[in-house]
Amino acid sequence: MKILITGGAGYIGSVLTPILLAKGYEVTVLDSFMFGQNSLADCCQYDKFHVVRGDCRDESLIKKLLKDSDVIIPLAALVGAPLCSRDNIGTRTINYEAVQLICDLASKQQRILMPVTNSGYGIGEAGKFCTEESPLRPISLYGTTKVDAERAVLERENSITFRLATVFGMSPRMRVDLLVNDFVYRAFYDRAVVIFEGHFKRNYIHIRDVAKVFIHGIENFERMKGKPYNVGLEDANLSKLELCFEIKKYLPNFTYLEAPIGEDPDKRDYIVSNQRILDTGFSPDWSLGRGIQELIKGYTILRNSVYSNV
Repeated sequence: MKILITGGAGYIGSVLTPILLAKGYEVTVLDSFMFGQNSLADCCQYDKFHVVRGDCRDESLIKKLLKDSDVIIPLAALVGAPLCSRDNIGTRTINYEAVQLICDLASKQQRILMPVTNSGYGIGEAGKFCTEESPLRPISLYGTTKVDAERAVLERENSITFRLATVFGMSPRMRVDLLVNDFVYRAFYDRAVVIFEGHFKRNYIHIRDVAKVFIHGIENFERMKGKPYNVGLEDANLSKLELCFEIKKYLPNFTYLEAPIGEDPDKRDYIVSNQRILDTGFSPDWSLGRGIQELIKGYTILRNSVYSNV
């Protein structure tokens, strides 16, 4: 089976790509390498690995790459509200229009498995779990473009979408700005964090379980196709304060407090049910605690000190 991954050198793709190759799949990665990353260097040992430097919005290039693909995984995206707010046009054209392009050009037989985000739920109802049937009310440009892209993908039927919880964990193309990754980094180096609106809740999932759910989707495609699936940890619908409490178990010197004034620009607040994906036989391997311990080891290696003397 031949798999095309756009944005395959990003945070998720840099974990997913080597796992697919190790399982014997033939993988082509299209990426702009806009962050100068070398996260797929070790994949070059595989004869079944192909890499193309280019733009996912390039219609002629996408046409060429689709010819030899059985499965398409569109990972290319500008991710997160801060980055999206800096480049509205890029966000719209990469996160939505490039996905619509793939949907328009792909044959009915080609399969698409796409990650979106459960941030599309926006602000949920207190005490009520968001399911795949819950209304989508995104409150950011990022969330809106992902909801639009999901609609385009599911309209073609031979597709699956994964509404990912907030992802955490180590990747060869690391991101320290994701919530769990960020809080553990602050706890490890600063030993303190000030929290705004600490009652806001989110769901979480480890990056290696994200890779696992893609493989699960590929292997069980016929019985799963045509639907969206929430993908998160059932026991990790946590507020920011509860997340800090979990981190403190592994870093006892960590101090956190909630600011009495001020607000978080990210207003997402919801709890999520992941029962639909669990009913297909999928189960996560990584608990939140295991991921926190992994991050502590990772931050022993990594340090954001480009503009520092120490």
